[in-house]
Amino acid sequence: MLTNVKEKLHEPAVKELLSYAVYPEPEKLDQAVNEYETNGELQLLGLMEGDSLIAVAGFAFSDDKKLSIRHLAVEPEFRGQGYGRGLLLELIDQLRPVKLVAETDDEAADFYRNVGFTVWSLGELYPGVERFRCVYDAESEDSENND
Repeated sequence: MLTNVKEKLHEPAVKELLSYAVYPEPEKLDQAVNEYETNGELQLLGLMEGDSLIAVAGFAFSDDKKLSIRHLAVEPEFRGQGYGRGLLLELIDQLRPVKLVAETDDEAADFYRNVGFTVWSLGELYPGVERFRCVYDAESEDSENND
């Protein structure tokens, strides 16, 4: 079940999950938390398993129905079990975006590729770190399923 966790940003479970999706520096986590607190366009939803928060997705959803994924993280013990994919599918089902877009590192590029995103390299945007753009065209997926 998806739940809004934006109001719970300072709870340890939320901050820990969010920390998995930001560059491993405390300042970057603080910056992300501040962004969610101050930017009304950013949403942060969590996937619950019973009473436990096991995954989060932070995103912006534009007027043209483009969902820009800012952060996506799953608790380590639940990774590889389909929760990240399930979270994305829930977002698609609830929000009906025409397109999903994410920028990520090499570690997560295969996840997005396996979910059906088109992935291409943006090159080394930070010293020693290759970044990837991931795009999922939900409209064409819907038309394929309705043919």
